[in-house]
Amino acid sequence: MINKIEAWIDSINAKYQAQRQSCAIFSRQFSGFYSEHFQANSYFVVLEKIPKPNFPELREAGLDDFINMDVNGITYKNTYYVLPRCADVLRLHFHELVHVVQWNLLGAQGFINRYIHEIQNYGYNDAPLEQMAYGLDGYYLQGGNPLDVQSYVQRKI
Repeated sequence: MINKIEAWIDSINAKYQAQRQSCAIFSRQFSGFYSEHFQANSYFVVLEKIPKPNFPELREAGLDDFINMDVNGITYKNTYYVLPRCADVLRLHFHELVHVVQWNLLGAQGFINRYIHEIQNYGYNDAPLEQMAYGLDGYYLQGGNPLDVQSYVQRKI
């Protein structure tokens, strides 16, 4: 199933490649949190509908709630997708970039496997990867001093 999900993700990222925007546009806002190199190699796409895999195997694995959940953004490898109404919400971009870091550190198969496991065992709101992203985006929103998110996530993962 993991290979099937990754193939689907690759097809989605390829489908929207021409619409990607570089996260380098956030270099001033996220200075000290994410390196310029990282931001230049991370992307987002604004879409009316967030793409999610909808395979019977995922539903059989108990992920109905996640598949059916309305979200403002979702990350697949180094690209994340956001709804138009959220395209200017820096907190959302910050949050999704945390997930890009997680994908980079865990690798595609590692991230997918861990994310599914966490959703099954803790639910979306209490999944450790989500808790990490929400904690860091909250820290950013509250005006916390810059910290190297990539190093932080690497230590915590």
